[in-house]
Amino acid sequence: PIKEPEYLKEIKDADINRNSPECGMQEAFLKIFSSPEVADKAWVYEQYDSMVQTNTVVGAGEQDGSVVRIKENGKALALSVDCNARFCYVNPRIGAAMAVMESGRNVAIRGAKPLAITDCLNFGNPMNPEVMWQFKEATDGIKEACLALNTPVVSGNVSLYNETEGVSVYPTPTIGMVGLVDDLKNIVDSRFKSEGSVILLLGSTSSSFACSLYLKRICKKVGGVLEDPDFRAELKLWELMQTLIKEGVVRSAKDVNVGGVAIALAKMCAISKCGVEVKSGFGDIRDIFEESPSRAIIEVSIEDVETVSRESMRLGIECFRLGFTGGDRFIVDDIVMPLEELKSIYFESFVNIVTADE
Repeated sequence: PIKEPEYLKEIKDADINRNSPECGMQEAFLKIFSSPEVADKAWVYEQYDSMVQTNTVVGAGEQDGSVVRIKENGKALALSVDCNARFCYVNPRIGAAMAVMESGRNVAIRGAKPLAITDCLNFGNPMNPEVMWQFKEATDGIKEACLALNTPVVSGNVSLYNETEGVSVYPTPTIGMVGLVDDLKNIVDSRFKSEGSVILLLGSTSSSFACSLYLKRICKKVGGVLEDPDFRAELKLWELMQTLIKEGVVRSAKDVNVGGVAIALAKMCAISKCGVEVKSGFGDIRDIFEESPSRAIIEVSIEDVETVSRESMRLGIECFRLGFTGGDRFIVDDIVMPLEELKSIYFESFVNIVTADE
């Protein structure tokens, strides 16, 4: 038996304009960037072998998708595992579909063609009709996305009865995507490569903060109404990234997800030796934390900006010049932070959280 959860009626009205307290951009950035959802997880993955018989080309900590080479034929596999449980809590169908989209995007920005998924469906007690409704909606969302994106489900598993004292975990249909890189030379990571490069944002920003980390951390709310996913826009972004990477235009790339543009740039700076100076140009300055899907940040040379603009226009994808790489500070609109402080927050926050009781 299934039943739409009662809690959905209570959380649909969550909105940053209705619930937002007074909070400056610098303070908001610090709260979001130090969150466990954002901070570096090296404390976890460094406990395991991540080199895969020395075949790992882009590994853990490089952001988004990883890449493992195939020595026998000069090709490589790009892999990514993703799920935003807040999205799935508010709308499991859309949230699950967006997990497929994001995992594919993370593979595409590495230069790979997304091919197929596996899934790990993590839910509470299915004897609860509301949990079973979440499960049904999430699997429908995965099916819808995979049909639209041509990424069949080739395997998977299910984990049920995940609850504590009768309270279920958020529905978490985790998606693992695999893609193929035809040539090892066509691989891009998320580290800024040089000073003076141009930083471009590909894709549209919708100014919707539903289920965002900003809404959770600043407004203390989890809720809102998610927009239906645009699978065509997602496929066009994948095509654009593969085209630009094959042409040798992209120096580094990262998708925009949790925390929005500001957090994506901060992560790129944290794993690099390079700062940024960015003026987003958003009408609402808070949009630097907005989490619209189907977006990516790329680093290119000044000479290659025209090529990116031309290819973006051909596919109908918006392309914005955000700023430049360089210096030893992270500057995004009103947010200013020395690079060393940024790195300290990023690499130490998660460790401090998980070892707090030791």
